[in-house]
Amino acid sequence: MPAAVRRPLASAFVVFWALLLAGAAYAGNGGIAPVDGASPNAERITDAYWWIAIFTGFIFVIVQGTLVWFIWRYRRRGRPDDELGPQVHGNVRLELGWTVAPVLILVAIGAFVFYKLPGITDIPSAAAGDRTEVVAKGYRYYWQYEYPNGVIAIDTLRAPAGRNVKVDVTAPDYDVIHSWWIPALGGKFDAIPGTVNHTWFRADEGVYRGQCAEFCGIQHAAMLTEAHVMAADEFDSWLASEADAQAAGTSDLGKDTFEGSCGKCHGLAGGGDIGPALAGNSLVADPAAVEQVVRNGRGQMPPIGKDWSDRQMKALTDYLGKEIANGG
Repeated sequence: MPAAVRRPLASAFVVFWALLLAGAAYAGNGGIAPVDGASPNAERITDAYWWIAIFTGFIFVIVQGTLVWFIWRYRRRGRPDDELGPQVHGNVRLELGWTVAPVLILVAIGAFVFYKLPGITDIPSAAAGDRTEVVAKGYRYYWQYEYPNGVIAIDTLRAPAGRNVKVDVTAPDYDVIHSWWIPALGGKFDAIPGTVNHTWFRADEGVYRGQCAEFCGIQHAAMLTEAHVMAADEFDSWLASEADAQAAGTSDLGKDTFEGSCGKCHGLAGGGDIGPALAGNSLVADPAAVEQVVRNGRGQMPPIGKDWSDRQMKALTDYLGKEIANGG
């Protein structure tokens, strides 16, 4: 290859790797690792990741190193174009080696992953009785969390610090597949209509962010979620007081439901976005009409709450009547 051609190619190669490494350096964990695990099951995922990375990194170095060596060792060295280079014949030991080695590598990876897997998916049996349970339901395009005492939360999961939290992940029969994923708290778990998958976490106080990891429609990117892990006594107090407030109709359930299930398409103030404006629309002042649309959908709008409780539906219609119907 002429020197005039080699130099631009070399420069392009250097620029490519510089940009690649710069992007990785600015990303979390240097850009090559999962986010820091905040729960034992997430830590096991990180362990499995690094175990696999050791082998794949070693293989990458060996393969690319061999490739570079072959390019250098068997370069043309000024030979005429019609002259063959050195002929290399088979090597039985080498061929056996590159057949057996991958098998051993796969066994090592598989054994380690299967060793880690139970701790990722199964709640520790020793503390199974002292735990908080919550159902995470995926809707287009929000997450609804339901607690055993009837409390409903939209897009924000509240949980006690230092306590095992069991999460049942599902979706309504009429919806599509979603995927619940808060990286610091574990792996991705599909929310499949009519099917319940299980995961768990135990974390310290903090806010952990996630999103739907399964493309579910036009507002998939807006289907974000957070886990607010708070002190256990603070959580217990919130759960009890929120249950009373939702039963009395004095909570923010209506506002949260609107912002999570309606505002992502119609705007947080009802002014319109990919969906038509709701502010000032006479329909939103009619609870029966709102319920009809929410439970059955209309046009391109899917049914976003066919299985909602009457309490949640009333919370939404009350909020719409007070805050949106008059123009926002």
